[in-house]
Amino acid sequence: MSLEPSQRSRKLGLSGIREIFEKAQKIPDVIRLEFGEPDFETPENIKSAAIRAINAGKTKYTSSAGLPELRSAISSKLGKENNVSYDPSKEVVVTAGATSAINLAFLSTVDVGDEILVPDPGWATYAHAVSLVGATPVPYAMHESTSYSFERESAETLITPKTKAILINTPCNPTGSILSRKNLSEIAEFAIVHNLFVFSDEVYEKFLYDDGGSVRNEHVSIASLPEMKERTVTINAFSKTYAMTGWRLGYAAAPEPFSAAMTKINAAQSSCVSTIAQFAALEALTGPQDSVSRMITAFAKRREVLVQGLNEFSGFACPMPRGAFYAFPNVRGTGMNSYSLAMKIVEQAHVAVVPGSSFGSQGEGYLRLAYANSVENIQEALSRIHKVL
Repeated sequence: MSLEPSQRSRKLGLSGIREIFEKAQKIPDVIRLEFGEPDFETPENIKSAAIRAINAGKTKYTSSAGLPELRSAISSKLGKENNVSYDPSKEVVVTAGATSAINLAFLSTVDVGDEILVPDPGWATYAHAVSLVGATPVPYAMHESTSYSFERESAETLITPKTKAILINTPCNPTGSILSRKNLSEIAEFAIVHNLFVFSDEVYEKFLYDDGGSVRNEHVSIASLPEMKERTVTINAFSKTYAMTGWRLGYAAAPEPFSAAMTKINAAQSSCVSTIAQFAALEALTGPQDSVSRMITAFAKRREVLVQGLNEFSGFACPMPRGAFYAFPNVRGTGMNSYSLAMKIVEQAHVAVVPGSSFGSQGEGYLRLAYANSVENIQEALSRIHKVL
């Protein structure tokens, strides 16, 4: 018998984002609009905190749940900003980024054969993570016509005796949409009626934009709604807000039985998260926040430039994203499928964008462009795409 990789690993394909990323690596003058990574440097005070930790010899193991002082800071943040009270000693777990938090959450709550409802369009890693734990991802459709809101009537048809949880993401990758308080209340009622866990990915919570209209762009944590904390795992990270993608720092907050389970699994798979990075994250939460404000202001300007430019292309129709840092134009008017169009743009215009089909069947007919790049580069990218189109 020949030795082969495991079945679970063979089921995982290369995501559309990674495929574009690998192709873009071979193009010297490519403009990168495919990757969800802020182009800003990690703030100096955060880098200095890591250096101080190294010089002070703070390089040993920590608790598998994370540094007590970091968990306390996370708990304080969640209480003040998200209106949810968590015991830092029992209900907060520090993880190696939000991806790790998602994996730990799944491993701690669902069993082989269970089903998890995941958004479509949605980040491809959600479905991969569900499959890795032996559960089945079941996409629930979200549509541009409803501003990518949760549609309960449609979701009801997906419920089976195996349905164990629903995953939500607000602000959303890839659409840039936000789930309103009213819509989150509908999801909460849906979860309570069907006795579901809720996994709430909130990594883009700070990336909200004020358009001066009657609709207020606010971030609401579903765990703050009545009867929801006990069934919700709140997931967040330092990667986007503090430009710390490579530091690999995130966290999960959940009721004690589930946070305890996550801590045990964290211990089994990695002992603990980097101690140095944890001290940097502590400074991120407790230090000055002006770098965050500056970054959001810059992203707001880039958003306007990109969306305005995209809407000038024949066959493109791009709504103004309310959150995150992605534009998700409808490109059906070009007559091309999203994969072919994305490949044409990267190969001929040397601009890396992601086909919407990478985010699920409902993403077909769209492209995702990250405005995590300078205004100058975005303008150059638009000029190149215009010539190709």
